[in-house]
Amino acid sequence: MAVAFSSDSSEVINRSLGISSPSRTSPDSVEALYEISRCVEWVKIRGFHKVALQFPDCLLVDATEVASKMEKKTGAKVYILGDTSYGSCCVDEVAAQHVNADCIIHYGQSCLSPTSHLPVLYVFCCRPVDVEHCVQSFRDLIPDQHTRVILMSDVTYSASINDISTRLSQEYTHLVTSRLNIPDSKLDTDQVICRFGRTFCLQADTELDSYSIFYIGEESLTLTNLMMAYNRCTFYSYNPEERNCRKETLNVNKALMKRYYMVEKAKEANVVGIVAGTLGVSDYLTVINNLKEMIKKAGKKSYTFVMGKLNVPKLANFMEIDVFVLVACSENTLIDSSEFYRPVVTPFEMELACNSAREWTGEYITDFRELLPGAPSHVPMSEGTGEDETDVSLISGGMRRVGLREEEAAGSTAVVKRDDVLTVAESNSGASFLQSLSWQGLEQKLGETEVTTAVEGRKGIAAGYSHEPGAGAEAGRD
Repeated sequence: MAVAFSSDSSEVINRSLGISSPSRTSPDSVEALYEISRCVEWVKIRGFHKVALQFPDCLLVDATEVASKMEKKTGAKVYILGDTSYGSCCVDEVAAQHVNADCIIHYGQSCLSPTSHLPVLYVFCCRPVDVEHCVQSFRDLIPDQHTRVILMSDVTYSASINDISTRLSQEYTHLVTSRLNIPDSKLDTDQVICRFGRTFCLQADTELDSYSIFYIGEESLTLTNLMMAYNRCTFYSYNPEERNCRKETLNVNKALMKRYYMVEKAKEANVVGIVAGTLGVSDYLTVINNLKEMIKKAGKKSYTFVMGKLNVPKLANFMEIDVFVLVACSENTLIDSSEFYRPVVTPFEMELACNSAREWTGEYITDFRELLPGAPSHVPMSEGTGEDETDVSLISGGMRRVGLREEEAAGSTAVVKRDDVLTVAESNSGASFLQSLSWQGLEQKLGETEVTTAVEGRKGIAAGYSHEPGAGAEAGRD
């Protein structure tokens, strides 16, 4: 009799796995794909002696050949970086510093986040685009030539965006083309918008909300990040690999509501874990310190974790944490935490939960640098009124207290003191979580254990100690 919800166990053993390893690039194409000449010129002009080459997993198959060519043509010592500590889109400065590298050449997909210490050269290993087919697909999808459109692309297709823009700008008078801002990702100024390493200038007397965005590239974290950041714009995408063009149907409003649910979970949290999801993006340490201060002012307890790539078992080791804040690059900051035991939120969402001065307007910020003092999106921390504040939870519908007072005012009465004691008892710190556990470690028995002098312990090896019967002569050796 066939089982409705299971199959024969022998099928699992006999099933063939379709694992495809990336193929090597032909020797004739390596020079052009990895831009060896440009890399050699950059290393020689700057006089670097130790060069780190960072490859994503899909390009590691060509790493040895590229490294060999670089060493022969530059005379520098070349190191290959693979299996990055965090996302492969970020520059792995930590691994490069292990070998005291002078610079990093980053190959493949990149989030273009600015680095903290080492100079970086980006080689995107650009892939071809059928320009004629892309232009025609654009015309078919957006027939109105007066439509305001911003042309964007994945970095691996950036080499073709100029040709596409030139063809379309002759017909579409309101076409705006974004350019890669590789040396540094500056912040917005007036009509010039520079975010996520892409710069574009809006036409005079126009607002960003009035534009649609045409994106060239596959469905990826880059596209998701752009759609969340520019959530008031209509998105179209062209996939060069599959040669299809479509209007993106991702329900951004639903996605934002899901993120706002995370904000509510962060508001109810009393113990917050700050997870460093990058050690290379500039200002990451400043953001972590700002989060600590903000969380403390909000009356919550925070702990900082550095654990490399996130996974469910790692975070499950810290059950006393109510919510985790991931400080990562803009493309890796949005984590679907449905599989995790605790919610994982972004620094922007944590600020919404702790800073009453920042209101939810539908604007979403994925680049944590935009939250720092001096940035256009910075909102100073609310000082509060000094009185007890309450809020209504949108999850449970109950009342919750906003912030915990650490100090009592001078001249306070005994009644206030008693209330302060109750507040400490109700706060969910790591110590109170430990008290709630059924097993809290070995019993200490303070004052009950007799103090003894040092005594001789066991001698020998695990195969036979000296005090065991039948132990050999060698068992008594130290």
